[in-house]
Order: sequence, then C-alpha cells, then structure tokens
Amino acid sequence: MIEGNDGGACVSCNGGQTWSSIYNQPTAQFYRIDTDNQYPYRVYATQQDNTTISVPSAAAWGAITLGDCTYPGTGESGFVAVHPEDPNIVYCGAIGSSPGGAGALQRYDHRTGQIQLVNIWPEASLGIAPKDMRYRFAWTFPIVFSPHDSGIVYAAGNHVFRSRDEGMSWEEISPDLSLNDISRQGSSGGDITHENAGAEVHATCASLVPSPHRRGELWASTDDGLVHVTRDDGKSWENVTPAGMPELAYVGCIEISPHDADTIYLAATRYKLADYKPYLFQSTDGGRTFQSINGDFPGGEITRVVHADPARRGLLFVGTETGVYYSLNDGQSWMRMRGGLPVVPVYDLKIKGTDLVAGTHGRSFWILDDITPLRGLVDGSHGSRLFEPRTTVRTKLHFGALRSLRPSGVAHALAPGVGAGIRTFRKPDGTSGREYLDVGENPPNGAIVHYWLDESVSGPVSLAFYDHSGTAIASFCSDDSSLPAARRPSVRPGLNRFVWDLRYPGPEALDISLAPPRNKPLAERADSPAEPTVVPGQYRVEMSLGSQTMTAEFRVVKDPRLSTTPEDYSQQFELVQELTASLGKLNATVNRIRRLKHRLSVLTGGSEDDKHDVATKAKAVAEKLTALEAILVDIHRESDRDVLRNPAGLNDTLLALISTVSVSDAAPTKSAAAVARETMARVDGEIGKLERLAATEVAAVNRSVIEREVAAASDA
Repeated sequence: MIEGNDGGACVSCNGGQTWSSIYNQPTAQFYRIDTDNQYPYRVYATQQDNTTISVPSAAAWGAITLGDCTYPGTGESGFVAVHPEDPNIVYCGAIGSSPGGAGALQRYDHRTGQIQLVNIWPEASLGIAPKDMRYRFAWTFPIVFSPHDSGIVYAAGNHVFRSRDEGMSWEEISPDLSLNDISRQGSSGGDITHENAGAEVHATCASLVPSPHRRGELWASTDDGLVHVTRDDGKSWENVTPAGMPELAYVGCIEISPHDADTIYLAATRYKLADYKPYLFQSTDGGRTFQSINGDFPGGEITRVVHADPARRGLLFVGTETGVYYSLNDGQSWMRMRGGLPVVPVYDLKIKGTDLVAGTHGRSFWILDDITPLRGLVDGSHGSRLFEPRTTVRTKLHFGALRSLRPSGVAHALAPGVGAGIRTFRKPDGTSGREYLDVGENPPNGAIVHYWLDESVSGPVSLAFYDHSGTAIASFCSDDSSLPAARRPSVRPGLNRFVWDLRYPGPEALDISLAPPRNKPLAERADSPAEPTVVPGQYRVEMSLGSQTMTAEFRVVKDPRLSTTPEDYSQQFELVQELTASLGKLNATVNRIRRLKHRLSVLTGGSEDDKHDVATKAKAVAEKLTALEAILVDIHRESDRDVLRNPAGLNDTLLALISTVSVSDAAPTKSAAAVARETMARVDGEIGKLERLAATEVAAVNRSVIEREVAAASDA
C-alpha cells in the first residue's frame, strides 16, 4: 500500500503493520522562506504538517544530509524571519502546531533550543469564528525585520504591529487594512461543523515589506485585494491599490526595487476563485499609478511571488504554480526557467548573493547556484561571450567526502558512518551524473565559468586560467581527448558552464603499461593525489574560439570562517607544490627504471656459464634497478588497496604528506614540514643512485652489447 501525506509518501509491504519513512525523499511543502548571513548560508522555511526547518546551502561531506538540518520552531504555517545579525534567533508563524492561541508566533534561540511564544494577542481561537476575534491572523501571516534597525520586528494580521523588544510587547500601528467583509469571517466549517482551526482566516495582510531605502515607509497587501503604504512609520496609511487589481485577489507579494525607492512590484492571484490568470504590476512613481507587466506571461500561470535582482536592474523572477519565470527587460517579456527545476508550485523566492533560492510546495528547496550569466544578458548584447565569474570561495570538503560513491549504481553512504543515497550514472555525453536520492546537492566546488556561444560556433573551445602575474596555471580544450569528458569545455549553442576546481596540474603518473602483470583487482583504483590548490587572490580566465580570444577577471577568497593568513596559504601552497614535484620526479624515475628493466630483460637470454656474458651483466644491473624501484614504490602490491602486506614505498609517504599538508586551509605543521623535507631528500638520493647506475653499469652493458654486435659483424 502507498499512502500520500503532506510530508511525502509512505509504503507498506505488510498490510499496514509497518511503513517506510517520509525522511528519505525531498518532498517538503514550504510556505515562506528566508536566508541568513552565515557561510555557508542557511535556508529557512515553514513546512506543511511538519516543523520549521533550517538547511545549509552546502555541507562538508559533499552533500546535505538530514543531520545537517536544524529545526528552529514547530512552524507548519506562516512566514519565517531570521535575525539579520544573529542567526541563532528565528521568528516563525506556527498556527496549527503550537500552543498560545491566535496568531501563534514563536521566537526560537538555537543556543538554548528554547521556543518562546510572543503572540501579538494570545487569545483562544479554536472553535471561534474569525469575526469574533479581536485580531485576525492568516495561516501565513507576515513577519519581517526592519532593514534599518534589527531591533525592530514587524508582524501583520488585519492590522500591522511593531515590536522594539523582541516580541515582549507589540504596538498596533495601522487600522484594519482589509476590506473587513464580515460575511467572509464566519466559521470555516460552515453552519454544520463550525470547524475553526485557524487555517481559513480571511481579510488579513498577506505581505508586509519595509522600504530598504526610506526609514518609516512600509507597504502592506491583503488577501482580499488591497495595497496600502505608510510613509510616516504607521501614523497614516494610504490605499494605493492598482486600478487593475481584480476583486478579492490574493496579493501575496510586494517587492520594492533595490535600485529605486519608487519602483514597486506586485504579484497577485485569484486561483481560489477559479481565475488562473497571472497578475503582475509595477509602479515607478511610488504607488501613485500601477501598470500591468504581464507582457507575454502565459495566461494559465498563477503568480505567487515576484523578486527583483539587486545587482542588475530589469532582471525579475516570478514563482508560479509550475516553476519559475524570469524577465531580462523589467517585465516586458518573460521566459520559463529550465535547468532541471521540476514542475512544482513555487511559493517563495529569495536572491542570496548570486544564488536564486526557491521554496517549493512539494519538492523542498532548490538553488540556482549562479545567476551571473542572467545578469550579463540584461544588456541585450548578442554573439559569443565570456561572462565574468563570480567571486569564488576556496572551500575544503571533509577529506572523506563522497569517498563511498561508486562509478555507477547506488551508494548508501557519503563516507563511512555518514548515510546517504546517491545514484551515479553515465550521461550520453560521457560525463558522470548523480541523482541525490535522500540528500541535498552541494554547489559546485570551484570557480564557475559561464560562456555563451553563438549558433555559428562549432568549436573547438579552450579555457585557460592565469594567476595575477599572468603565469599560466591550467588549460582545458573541448577537443582534447586525453581529458575526461567532465574536464572538456562543452560546445553548445547558447549558455555553457565549466567548473574549474582551482587546482594546478598534478604530477606525472606511473605508466600502468610498464607495471608488471597483476591479477585483476576487485577494488576500484585509488583517487589521484590532490593537486595544489590556488591561494586566495586575483585570477584570469581566457576563452579562445579560433582566432577570437576573450578574458575575464575573478577573485578567489578564503572561507570567511577561517583565520588563515596569506602567509599560511603561501606556506601550504609552496610545500604542496614541492611535494607534488617530488612525487612527479619519483613516478618518472620508476617509469624510467621499468623501461630500462624491460630492455635489459631482452638481453638476459645469454649463456649463464660465462660470468662475463652480457646476459649476466644485464641481469645483475636489473636486480639493482629492482632494488631501487622497491624503495620508491611497493613492487609487491597487487592493487591500489593492497597496502597492508608490505612496507610502503616513498611514493606512499609523499602521497600521505600531500594529504596531511592539504587536508585543511592551514599552514603546515613543523613536524609535517620536517618529514616532507626528509622524504624529498630521500627521493632525490634514490634518483641520484639511478643516475650513477645509469652512467656506469647500465652504460657498461650498452657498450658490451655494441661490442658484441661489432664482433658478430666482423666474424660474418
């Protein structure tokens, strides 16, 4: 049996005796969302028939688990507002899941885990018709902090209220801003059941927004079609409802332009009245007049929320019943946003830095990691172009992050002891894809480079990265077959994305074809060693399309939670560079030894009775080469995981040191630096032995071979 509920779906295979969990599926139904100012920032929302939840936008294990989440209040309904200076303090509406009576409003302190009820007027409400209450509060009543004073919080029912002491007291600063139609304020269950649980309360505020430009200016909209503004901190209110606003519209969102105090956007809907048309309005004169900006918006899409991009004027986003639409020209025309967002109601949107965060009603949170290219397209220019990458935070994941993933199939852990379900699969273009079954997806770990290709471009495309002095770091070309598919820039008409992992090239690798034959290993090959990561600073990306070259600058910055200094980063980088170079020299030396041994093996078929025979000399030299090789690497190892039976080679020590030094963003310890110097010196010593052996005994074998060939030619 399959049972569907407001949290997801549960399955029973034994007639209902036991059921599966809803906590293995991203099916949360969110109402309103907020973000905080931590790094990584967290996203907050109230969720239907569940708690308020706080989810990080990224996690150290490479994916976001339920264990990374916190629950700042019982929530269920309403808005959520995080203190702008202290993310431990969260206010949320909690009608339907909290004691306290009408308009349940919770103040949560993450430091103590305690919830304080700070209702505006906590009178009993169950079983009482809204018309008989002193104040009316909708299921999702607005809660918002002042952008000018974090000590002021506002909330709204049919009136607007203000608190200057964190909810300990409230003052009414508006009249009833609704139509106050008593005929629509009876028992929600009607005359038969008289059911009044607080979910169906009409004639209240649906949105409340303080102006970020002008202190004392607040805008309020209602669920019965009205819009009001006060410009004197609530002393007087003006009805500025657009003339084109339909009767009884739910005006769910007011957006004040970040670029202009007098530009106001509205999103409204009448779907509860079987009217599924979009209603989007704009005022450019502070609300004196409004114009429709529906433009070519689809006629059957209801409009729940509208937001203006704070960086580029004219870039708008709208949440609808089926997804997100955007406009590059201030609402004149609209396009549906793709990018993998499922068809789902989007109840709220937030723009956090360069990210667009969507709170859906049925598919949890979705984040578009970088809206930089959309900002770049606002100017309307055409042709191929390279967008300036956003500032990249150098981020260190846990050293075990995603280590349990398989090349294909389902892994049930991110790392030992960290449960998660992720399915890995191969895409048609050869790249690897992941389906996050019961965890959230981390943002890309690296610099995101977006570029637009004209229809006429067929390739190749190359991307090269340089440091502040112009020194080349790494380059990638779309037609370089030696690169994995994921590291080759795509060549598609329109928008393309490439993620640079901020790393320098790795060391020369051991040539597998030169290694002695082994049994086929059951385990996968070990990961390549971590290449040196660039230090925080200024960088440049260069895109080449045939003879055309485009460049863009971007910054890499440190994790703001760290106290690591530039000197610390430099020390770490320099030592990792040296260790990587030493590992490259070691691998090149082993490759050389194995090639020499292969050539010498051809000569070992001579007479064993003659001690001065070339074969005897070749065999003796080969044994010395093997002894050198055994110091550099474990020559008895059957697979990359066969590390316990024999002593480690110097390459293992170098690999361990690279991990030790680079596992965190910190300067190397003195012990690590000392062992690194000692190990690199030992590597150089063994390489020196090979050089001497090659110059003497190997050269002697070569001379003997030449002499024998000359003698044989003379005899002939």
